[in-house]
Amino acid sequence: MKLYIAFMRAMSIFSPPKNLSDTDRHQRRHMLARLGLAWLAMMQVMMFAFPGYLRHEGMAPDNLELLDQAIFLMNWISLLMTVPVVLYCAQPVWAGALSRLAEKHITMDVPVALGIAVAFFPSAYATWVGRGEVYFDSVVMFVAFLLTARYLELCARQAVETGEGNAAIEAFRASASVQANRVAFWFVTIQVVLAIVAGAVWWFFIDPDHAVPVLVAMFVMSCPCAMAMAVPSTVSAAHATLAVRGPLSDSEVAALVSDARRVTRQNLYGSVAWHLLMTPLAAIGLVAPWVAALSMLVSSLVVAGNAWRMYRQQLRASDVAEYRAAVTQG
Repeated sequence: MKLYIAFMRAMSIFSPPKNLSDTDRHQRRHMLARLGLAWLAMMQVMMFAFPGYLRHEGMAPDNLELLDQAIFLMNWISLLMTVPVVLYCAQPVWAGALSRLAEKHITMDVPVALGIAVAFFPSAYATWVGRGEVYFDSVVMFVAFLLTARYLELCARQAVETGEGNAAIEAFRASASVQANRVAFWFVTIQVVLAIVAGAVWWFFIDPDHAVPVLVAMFVMSCPCAMAMAVPSTVSAAHATLAVRGPLSDSEVAALVSDARRVTRQNLYGSVAWHLLMTPLAAIGLVAPWVAALSMLVSSLVVAGNAWRMYRQQLRASDVAEYRAAVTQG
């Protein structure tokens, strides 16, 4: 029964608070609409991308010709379904990036927007000319995962009443976001430069036919998917912990913030380490573009799973403390 109550309290973060302002309620509805459309498009586009993963030159000529026709059609459908995701679902990303650039400030929206652009526009061009790899599934997947993390963070933050615990977590979020923004900006900048250099080396000195796959693979890996989720996923887990455990003492809040800081660093620098490991392999042509997209998905899932693990550990620690207190009193 206790686990059921804890589960229901955790799920209550998705119910809009009664005292929620009209502005916050409007923001929440729009974010949910963008999130739903992104997930719907992601499921469809990933299904349409499947024929492209089946293609290989060892197929019979008739089968290869038929598959190429199917891929051509699926790519156009995927493009049409990805455009609303890029323009509408990712609109807060574009708006945030443009406003911050106008203010000469760098936030996570800037490298995220750059990552979406370097994956979407080459895919759109490949679809238009009818040749080359497309990565619409990676684009919509990234947007869907990012919006999910941000929506969870928003719901958890609105579900917790104002107090010292909530203020401490928000202060941590602000400081961690500054660090994550700086790391993501330099990461994406360096990755894009390395991708262009590696593509040029393959084009002029090694094998021009393999230059584009290398370039696209490194462009896909430059998208800071996991890094963009590092802070929102951890902060949402911390807020959800407050929602379930209720008011905490100063020492418990400090321990929660310390745990959130540790998990955020694991997610942020673990993502960087993973990309640093994959980058030289992609540069020498050992990582196909679809493998790069898959690695992006895996790293994002690992970040989300690590934040969920922190949340579960906090609940178990609370249960152990309550049990010991009950034994002592008994």
